[in-house]
Amino acid sequence: MISSVLFIILSAVIILTAMLSLYFRDLLASIVSYAVMSLVLTVVYFHLDAPDVAIAEAGIGAALTISIFVLTIKLTRRREE
Repeated sequence: MISSVLFIILSAVIILTAMLSLYFRDLLASIVSYAVMSLVLTVVYFHLDAPDVAIAEAGIGAALTISIFVLTIKLTRRREE
């Protein structure tokens, strides 16, 4: 019972953070929201007994992809609309 409730809550958090990453106009806020989504997805994979997928998601999805996004934003100029 508790595991199904936890799974529903985590799924709702994933959907919410994915929608927030699309909603934010600031790119860094979108990246932070995407990072939270990726970390919660890692917890879901551990909950589903897939530790290898969870480690890959944490390493590639949360760490590497976010680093590339932040580095790209840092190296480009911002244009104010």
